[in-house]
Amino acid sequence: MRGRIVFGGLPVIKTEVLTSMPARFRDATKRRKGVAPRFHHVDSFLEGPSFDRDGNLWVVDIPFGRVFRITPAGEWDVAVQYDGEPNGLKIHKDGRIFIADYRHGIMVMDPKSAQVEPLLEWRHTEKFRGVNDLVFASNGDLYFTDQGLTSLSDPTGRVYRYTSAGRLECMLHNAPSPNGIVLSPKEDWLYIAITVGASVWRMQPTNDGSAKVRLHTQMVCGGADGLAMDEEGNLIIANVGIGLLWVVDKRGVPLYRVDGCGGNLCTNVAYGGSNRKRLYITDSEHGRILTAEMPVAGQTMYSHL
Repeated sequence: MRGRIVFGGLPVIKTEVLTSMPARFRDATKRRKGVAPRFHHVDSFLEGPSFDRDGNLWVVDIPFGRVFRITPAGEWDVAVQYDGEPNGLKIHKDGRIFIADYRHGIMVMDPKSAQVEPLLEWRHTEKFRGVNDLVFASNGDLYFTDQGLTSLSDPTGRVYRYTSAGRLECMLHNAPSPNGIVLSPKEDWLYIAITVGASVWRMQPTNDGSAKVRLHTQMVCGGADGLAMDEEGNLIIANVGIGLLWVVDKRGVPLYRVDGCGGNLCTNVAYGGSNRKRLYITDSEHGRILTAEMPVAGQTMYSHL
């Protein structure tokens, strides 16, 4: 059925384990204080994969407030650990690391000094609900989701744009659990993963935030988490909760199923490699990075422009 993702009948792309968090980083007693109860019994929860120009893969670890840098040789190191809950990560073309921190808002890290400073903590007089993920447009505008505890019973999640001129705009204010976010190659569509609805919405990123919002595609179970885009306009969706990812075309029609070889928590995705045809996936359940060879190259990220 058009726009509705079911399990059978699609070509399957297999994944493999690329690297696993070393044991020296898996001491659960070093978890940051005050994190959500769902993190109380885990030794890591990886999210936010993104590549820098040197081929290093950056990921965040939510309950421990850590940002990891994984070298092309597979070596892990803690770039910074701070008192926060980093959830999403994207890299500016000037090299700065932008972090969507559930507790604090949008943070910026200097990769050389490892200093983490707040950029956006408020809108008017209100704190954010709990920012989740972010993406840059080619002009430097930053789009991000503010998910918090919004759900089907509280559809007040928001999507914001922070322009390169320093203006914060609310694009969407009634989303039930907005999560992953990505732009189409021509930047004429903005895609938002709606976790509790197991769906992806799309809208035109108009200046006044009044664009009509459409259902792009609908999954049958689990939740929609991280998103990525290839250079042909196909969307990659992490279907969290069931260990699968999906590739749908620009109409929302399913093309491929990507089978995670980890647990059920394949949370986010990023393209990398010399030809950008390699997909990297955070297996948050086991603290691993999975990888798969894809048929189409991922679109060039802002960090590489």
